[in-house]
Amino acid sequence: MSTHDHDTAGAVRTWIHGWTVSRGAAEPVPTPGGFSIDVGLPGHVVRHVLPAADEAAVRRITGGPAAPGTWLKAPAEPEQFASWLGPGWSLAGGAGFLMAAPPHTARTGPAPRIADGYRLDTWTRGGVARVLVRTADGAFAARGQAGLTGSAFVVDQVETDPAHQRRGLGRVMMRALADAAAAEGATEGVLVATPEGRALYETMGWQLLSPLTGAVRS
Repeated sequence: MSTHDHDTAGAVRTWIHGWTVSRGAAEPVPTPGGFSIDVGLPGHVVRHVLPAADEAAVRRITGGPAAPGTWLKAPAEPEQFASWLGPGWSLAGGAGFLMAAPPHTARTGPAPRIADGYRLDTWTRGGVARVLVRTADGAFAARGQAGLTGSAFVVDQVETDPAHQRRGLGRVMMRALADAAAAEGATEGVLVATPEGRALYETMGWQLLSPLTGAVRS
């Protein structure tokens, strides 16, 4: 296993545990080749996650019985991953990129200033740091959260209302989440980015480790 593969597998494991904290899902259960998580939502009943691009594990999971709404994610290229899927499975969730911020990288430099006309609130409860951006009159503008696990924080569900995009709110929220996580003892971060988010996070020092591709049983 290469150093990059080792880093990716470790980051996936961190992401799994932080994601379950963020979403309030069941504790990850080790399975052959990876983990299984009870999510318990319509269309997302259970999630399997593999720390490596393991063709045999993908074929075993997707070739056996699985209820509709069962998900599988692995650090594999979409075209490769799709070729391993069994009948009834298809790619889902859009392009994802596993990224990591080494210790202190996410907090390098002065904190960005929020744009005029917005206010930022941050709080931490139950192992989840949250940020909320509202306009001066209280309307929703953006939000994000991070699950805390060990010495890491896992950024999750970052979104900005289309009417408030391109105003630097994403950068402000990412720094606020990193600061809130640091206050709880976290020193490094992991996330799965969209293509748009990846571009922002790379400018903030986050490093791309691998694609992270998802599939669902219909």
